[in-house]
Amino acid sequence: MNTPRHFAEVIETLDLEWEGAALYNMVRDLYPICRSITGNGLRQSLRYLQQTVLMVLREVHTGTPVLDWTVPKEWNIREAWIKNAQGEKVVDFAKCNLHVVNYSVPVRRRIRLAELKEHLFSLPETPDWIPYRTSYYHETWGFCLAHRQLAALKDEEYEVCIDASLEPGHLTYGEFQIDGELEDEVLISCHCCHPSLCNDNLSGMTIAARLAALLTGMPLRYSYRFLWIPGTIGSITWLALNEASAQRVRHGLVLSCLGDRGAFTYKRTRRSNAEIDRAVVHALRHRPTATTNGNTVPRASTYLLAHSCEPRMAGIPSITPRQTT
Repeated sequence: MNTPRHFAEVIETLDLEWEGAALYNMVRDLYPICRSITGNGLRQSLRYLQQTVLMVLREVHTGTPVLDWTVPKEWNIREAWIKNAQGEKVVDFAKCNLHVVNYSVPVRRRIRLAELKEHLFSLPETPDWIPYRTSYYHETWGFCLAHRQLAALKDEEYEVCIDASLEPGHLTYGEFQIDGELEDEVLISCHCCHPSLCNDNLSGMTIAARLAALLTGMPLRYSYRFLWIPGTIGSITWLALNEASAQRVRHGLVLSCLGDRGAFTYKRTRRSNAEIDRAVVHALRHRPTATTNGNTVPRASTYLLAHSCEPRMAGIPSITPRQTT
């Protein structure tokens, strides 16, 4: 049997239906977790991905200077809701974690509708969608809800609760490195801070984990470094603390907004590198925008992510699916 010399040839050996189902199941398991740029939800998500790839979890203390930024306080949330005058929950974080402005400070008070509306956010142009909103670097609080839901609120007193903490802690990110023939590196990163958003960016997180697992044990020319990092502040933190490693990066790829409802991008045909390059460009130009309803499905087009950096890749490890508890 000939040993595959290119990653695209390795893909020929994969059961793409199984790969797609495995990625979908990972996204399904991760979807309910409330992630942010710090906190327990982020750690829980990265520990889940450790079942696929043995990434190292790095923790950086609150207040650490990173370039001209500072690592922020750690945010964790337990529950949040708005009750009407009858004691009914008209907005409930337990039903959808997008309902709370990410990084909201704790609050417990009674408030009239006019004042409450100053802390409510909706999308009038898409009245059935719940927006995603954050306040990472400005201490405030708020709720997000469908515009139809907002319009139905009566002019009465409401009880508001956000049971959360914002205090010194850590920023956590995942890192995994594969040594190749050269010290020169290919850096593949994805952001992992968004709650309940499948394409932005659970698909990137899971595909990065599966891709890292596929590359492990293969003879590689370049070394590969994978990062699962919170958006913006995670990238800045890694760059600030890894200046020597950053100097070795020769190629980079950010996995973001991957996956759609269409057919598999990859076709089981032999194609030249130039043809594959055109397919990659087409896929990136036509990637869909993020959704908030959790219905989009990441696809097993893994070969699109790192096919051209390794002209002499060979071999593929045997990977057994692992059950989660």
